[in-house]
Amino acid sequence: MDFLKISALLFMLAIGGCAKFDYLYEQSVGQISLQSKARDNQEMLKNVRVPAEQKDKIRKIGALKKYFYKYWGKKETAIYSQTTMLQNKAVTYLVIASPYQEIKAYETCFPVMGCFPYLGFFNLEQAKKFAKQKEAENFVTWLRPVYAYSTLGYFTDTILSSFFHYTDYELAELIFHELFHTIFFINNEVELNENLANYFAKEMLEDYFTQANQLDYLHIEQKEELEDKILRKMVVGLAAELQEHYQKLLPQNKEDSEAILDEFLEKKFKPDILKKCQEINIPPKNCFPIQRQWNNASFAAFLTYEKKSDDLEGLRKKLGLDLRGYYLFINKKHNDFKNQSEVPEFSKYLFL
Repeated sequence: MDFLKISALLFMLAIGGCAKFDYLYEQSVGQISLQSKARDNQEMLKNVRVPAEQKDKIRKIGALKKYFYKYWGKKETAIYSQTTMLQNKAVTYLVIASPYQEIKAYETCFPVMGCFPYLGFFNLEQAKKFAKQKEAENFVTWLRPVYAYSTLGYFTDTILSSFFHYTDYELAELIFHELFHTIFFINNEVELNENLANYFAKEMLEDYFTQANQLDYLHIEQKEELEDKILRKMVVGLAAELQEHYQKLLPQNKEDSEAILDEFLEKKFKPDILKKCQEINIPPKNCFPIQRQWNNASFAAFLTYEKKSDDLEGLRKKLGLDLRGYYLFINKKHNDFKNQSEVPEFSKYLFL
């Protein structure tokens, strides 16, 4: 079935131009290679060469999948019924590009599939080549390894050996995040999709670990999550402040933009973040915003996953709904959105 989907996609994408066709062809070949190496989970569990800790992760992912679909009252799909052992720790590499004078992810659009604020590459050299191409076009870029992703139903996603490096808490959040894409996804609104998946995945964790009688473990992880949330919110606010600097100072070239960025990072971003980490007793080595490399592209990538988290939380509190009720509300709102023509984006319509 996946091979038929590939043929149909490539036919449609051929209409969109040679460059896009070449990209999708290379990604389809990479996906085929990935899936051809997949083995049924039961086969993996019976294989004496598979380490016990990896078998334990496969079983946990199966349990998380079962819990997720039962929680939402949905029929289980074939997702994660097979496992692919990777040669590298990362499965793909994402490239995000942004104009030098503002924080805004450059979007690439495809027929049928819609627009995306990043491109993923199975081959690291191809990712670097694309990044250099965008830099030559006067964009700022950021390249990062990816350990998990969703094909949004175009393929039957498998468990990847890169999942095995996550803690139980991180793994649960990851699986809930990726599975949320299988029950709710809006074309051409990647930022909202990722923020929704982030929000619902995080909210499900308390119920899951409570039912698993792991309250002590949950409370430890929740404390760290609360600290991370404080820092993530600060980064979103500081990114907005940097955006205001660009709009006010209007850099005329990359050099001017880099000077604005460097001054902002050294005089505002780092001191403010370090002060907050000290206030909540996080040592500098664990203060994640300080450890990351920041430019317009990496800020744009961060905002793709975090920008609307406060809006989503605020809307739910305003409505006074539990998590299932909130999901039903968003579904209904989306159905209403599709029947109107005044508001062009669901991300705006949702909060009306």
